[in-house]
Amino acid sequence: MYHRIVVGTDGSPTADRAVDVAGELARLTGAQLLVVSAYSPVRAAVMAGVGAAGGTPAPSWLGDDERVAAEDVVRRAGQRLADCGVTGYPIARLGEPADALLDAAEEFDADLLVIGSRRITGLPRHLLSHVAERVAHQAPCSVHIVPTC
Repeated sequence: MYHRIVVGTDGSPTADRAVDVAGELARLTGAQLLVVSAYSPVRAAVMAGVGAAGGTPAPSWLGDDERVAAEDVVRRAGQRLADCGVTGYPIARLGEPADALLDAAEEFDADLLVIGSRRITGLPRHLLSHVAERVAHQAPCSVHIVPTC
């Protein structure tokens, strides 16, 4: 049924639940599982005062902390999956979370994109997070949104 599944994670409990669901789907279908986390050096650039329009270009090392953190997140998710007998291929991507997931799903020709979402309550209806909503509307494949509350 599925050949390639992309799951997004930021290391949060919500994302861990999505990784678990994606892992089970990959195990049941024999699909390849790609675990994606996004990072952005923007915070580091702002703190360093570089990369602004017309300013000094950001040095190549800027954002290394964010990249390393994202790599650690996908490594830990991969270990969670390995503990359940599933291989997850880690991908740390520069960019916003929705963009990273959408790009990976397209680049790797995914059949399914899995993402966790805490529903925002207290309003007349339940709303999805911004990332989950954007992914659901723009994904090049089926999307499974794992509700976590």
